[in-house]
Amino acid sequence: MYRLVATCGFGLESVLSYEIRHLGFEGVEVSDGRIFFDADEYGIAKANIWLRTAERVLIVLDEYPAADFDALYDGAYAADWSSVLTSKDAFPVKGYSLSSKLTSIPACQSVLKKAIVEKLKAQYHTEFLPERGTEKKIRFAIVKDMCTLMLDTSGDGLHKRGYRPLLNEAPIRETLAAGMCDLARVYDDSRVHDPFCGSGTLVIEAAMRALNMAPGLNRRFAAEEYDIVGREIFDEVRQEARSMIKQDIAFCGTGSDIDENAVRIANDNAERAGVAKYCSFSVADARKLTPEEGSLIITNPPYGERLSSPEEAEKLCRDFGRRVIGGKQRGAYIISSLSDFEKHFGAPASRRRKLYNGMIPCQLFMYFGARKQQ
Repeated sequence: MYRLVATCGFGLESVLSYEIRHLGFEGVEVSDGRIFFDADEYGIAKANIWLRTAERVLIVLDEYPAADFDALYDGAYAADWSSVLTSKDAFPVKGYSLSSKLTSIPACQSVLKKAIVEKLKAQYHTEFLPERGTEKKIRFAIVKDMCTLMLDTSGDGLHKRGYRPLLNEAPIRETLAAGMCDLARVYDDSRVHDPFCGSGTLVIEAAMRALNMAPGLNRRFAAEEYDIVGREIFDEVRQEARSMIKQDIAFCGTGSDIDENAVRIANDNAERAGVAKYCSFSVADARKLTPEEGSLIITNPPYGERLSSPEEAEKLCRDFGRRVIGGKQRGAYIISSLSDFEKHFGAPASRRRKLYNGMIPCQLFMYFGARKQQ
């Protein structure tokens, strides 16, 4: 059994912790941006393939106080590295430090790398580590002078589902979009619309949630190459996940954008994601939107960072608000970095939640309509 940690964007901790418990994992502990839980090798694969709002899944190797470099080195040297690293594995070291005395990330990386090398040399009775085998990324987090050492099992961040081309920049990550869909209570018969759809991420994530489609079905993970997990276990979890996809549901996802190229990309992305049957995107102006009765509006309107001026963002917000306020939709879930969004939109939100879109602090403004009965 391993102690795992799943990382997430700030503000999504409660969503991710619910996901983890819903998958049947135990020993769940919540902290800022990190959810700890227990799992075996099968659970490592299950967490990577199924978690919608996690950024990474890592094995916790050790945790110890590290207020100076001597303590940082000694704690790392004390860990049993041969349990996860062979004498041939490559093991780059990356991490971060928050609210701690050790602030130099390059220096911390160097100290930890040296400690791991020396411990492995002692454990394998060798003076040379070729680092030409499987790459196993070691990650560290130093928070309030406590160092956590971890082995990354995900590889690329879990927001990379595989349906969006790498060169296709988008204003919202798949993991944040999935969190918004969770908070909006998307069901298998929901009608979801995004009037600022861009590359279609929000509608696609809503469709995948409605279909009970595991987000990691169409990508690979670092731990598939690890001797302690392996590809066979991941393939077993994938096969099981495919059997759990719902068929012929009533869900309908639509999106629109004034950018014709964005609409084309969104339709292509839905096809790659395997949800094109349930999603469609078209060219339309959000300022002329007439909300469909009973629908869910989930959207990420352009704001200051994505428009030529804050004044332009505020005007768009006012025009959009006039179309939504008083509409017959089941609810509107709008993420924005505008601090006075509600003033420009024209109505106070039923509830707000602080989230981060990348490094941009935002609020999810939730306007409740008639709640769906389950």
